[in-house]
Amino acid sequence: MNAGTIEDVSTRGGDGALRRCIGDPNAFLADIWGTRAAVYTAADRPAGFADLLTFDDVDRLLTTTSLRAPAFRVVKAGEKIAESAYTRSGTTGSKPVAGMADPARIAELFRDGATIVLQGLHRYHEPVARLCRDLELDLGHPCQVNAYITPPGAQGLAVHADPHDVFTLQAFGRKRWEIHTAPREPERPPLDTLVEPGDCIYMPAGTAHAASTQDELSGHLTIGVHVTPWREVVADAVRSALEEDPSLDDGVPAGWHRDPEAFARELAARMRSAAGAAVGSDAEAFAQRRRERFLSRRPPALRGVLAAGQTLDSLDDATPLRRRPGSVCELRAGVDGLTVLLGDRRLEMPARLEPAMRRIAATDHLTPGDLAAELPDARSRAVLARRLVREGLLLPGEATTTTPGSGR
Repeated sequence: MNAGTIEDVSTRGGDGALRRCIGDPNAFLADIWGTRAAVYTAADRPAGFADLLTFDDVDRLLTTTSLRAPAFRVVKAGEKIAESAYTRSGTTGSKPVAGMADPARIAELFRDGATIVLQGLHRYHEPVARLCRDLELDLGHPCQVNAYITPPGAQGLAVHADPHDVFTLQAFGRKRWEIHTAPREPERPPLDTLVEPGDCIYMPAGTAHAASTQDELSGHLTIGVHVTPWREVVADAVRSALEEDPSLDDGVPAGWHRDPEAFARELAARMRSAAGAAVGSDAEAFAQRRRERFLSRRPPALRGVLAAGQTLDSLDDATPLRRRPGSVCELRAGVDGLTVLLGDRRLEMPARLEPAMRRIAATDHLTPGDLAAELPDARSRAVLARRLVREGLLLPGEATTTTPGSGR
């Protein structure tokens, strides 16, 4: 496996999340990833990150959506702020609801120098959700996003280190960062860098850092990348192999605790047998199963699926269809049929649909009639198209062109 090469084989229509953050993905993966901290300036990526989060977005989320803790918190360097100081209770329907954002009290704390933290922002803010999902598909590891909004002249958190890799994206304002040596990086003096809108910092897990604003309020996104360790993968593979070893179903003999030496000898023999079974197991099949699991359990990206469902009755051979931006369509043909991985789920289809699905996976827009060579029956084409619209892979209508920052 070449860790320095990234190839997009899963998505179509995405904007290259990793490239958007750091520029050249191949150079980053070969020289920086997991090894040392690096700062990337907006000059290399003029699109910036303003479309992901604005101060107005923060205001709207906190004042109009009844956001509830722990989806947000308020912190101040050197002080512990109780949740009760910035939340309130209410009712939804007839049921009591606690932990709702209290906008007036949050605003007062913010004016007094406290930092607002939007936690798990990828779960409730669509632009960030799209970026997070695309970055997961680029890297092959789960991601999460918090946002930190700090008033002028304040510091949110003291020097600390995160247990996962981090990308910070400066959305608005400026912020000064102190970045210490990463665990696998040669010792160096701490970096003292001022980041501006559109700048990105990458820090491997365990890199100590702190940030403070300058003369203006600042907002940045922190993307935590939870890199899967080989220990987890190997343990999972060994566990899978052992589950198929019938000799391990034998019961431990009665009275084993009275003869620990005999028990140890028997245990050693069975461990040797189990190790042999694990080494001889089908690593390629296990790797494929794990890959399928990853590509069918990502967060859903189904904006518009309800509206699209209202058009299904009128769908025919001439209906324009387009691939959902950033969608996943991985195909695996097997003896029992065709498996289609859509990022957040898997579909099982008859093998006869493979040629049509390969055509769909390879294009950005088409009509059901374009599949006539692969699927001669018009009714079958309509049934397949309707299903893929319902599943969120396809959207009805001509493709539209958007530019970074133009919409949400």
